[in-house]
Amino acid sequence: MKTYDVEVQRLKAMRHDHGMIEIAVDALVQPRPLRDEGTPTTVVRMPVEHARSLLLLLKQQIADLDKLNPRSRRSGRC
Repeated sequence: MKTYDVEVQRLKAMRHDHGMIEIAVDALVQPRPLRDEGTPTTVVRMPVEHARSLLLLLKQQIADLDKLNPRSRRSGRC
């Protein structure tokens, strides 16, 4: 498995379509060297202000998706 370091430099747009959330970003992606410490993982790094913006945008997109479901499916008991 290849692993990467992903540095988000700018959040550009976000939208949802057919059950998928698409996020447009400017990012720097570099291969990450494998280490013997454990399982290989990909790491996403972003400034705190981008993380806060991303969280707000995700909450908004998920709320918009929840509005599309009938009331009986919104209770969280599914």
